[in-house]
Amino acid sequence: MYEKTFPNKRFKHTIQFLQKHIPNSEDVLDLGIVNPFTKIMQEHGYLVENTKGEDLDIDTSTIKNSNADTVTAFEIFEHLLSPFTVLQSIKADKLVTSVPLKLWFSSAYRSKTDMLDRHYHEFEDWQFDWLLEKAGWKIIDRKKWTNPTKKLGIRPILRWFTPRYYIVYAERV
Repeated sequence: MYEKTFPNKRFKHTIQFLQKHIPNSEDVLDLGIVNPFTKIMQEHGYLVENTKGEDLDIDTSTIKNSNADTVTAFEIFEHLLSPFTVLQSIKADKLVTSVPLKLWFSSAYRSKTDMLDRHYHEFEDWQFDWLLEKAGWKIIDRKKWTNPTKKLGIRPILRWFTPRYYIVYAERV
């Protein structure tokens, strides 16, 4: 169960937010390959299909061809050059998505070993809202939470008080 898996706080907030807005009787297209959170959604009764690892900046065919009721995108849009294109290609009427927020005291994430595991965007909440609205989505609900660490230092202390994750439930306009 998610309580014993890393990162448990993010998973707990995410599944609670998803359950608040999306009944588990709906089919879900989850953007991104099968991952630990896919399994958590399935454990909670959601029928989940994932994209196959294709570059969504270039190939949105899986999204366009999906008949899912809801699309989920958890920590995906920050990796894309053009999240606007992906958001427009979604046929489902419901979207639950989360992004890491831009932190003024920490630069954008960039893996030194994995070329794909980098953040092209780290949004402020108003920027992500604007992106969603411009792509044809109406935000119904939103939530933020922190991501503290048990390290010592100024930045770890700031992480106790500064929201790191932002999750949104939106419906197609």
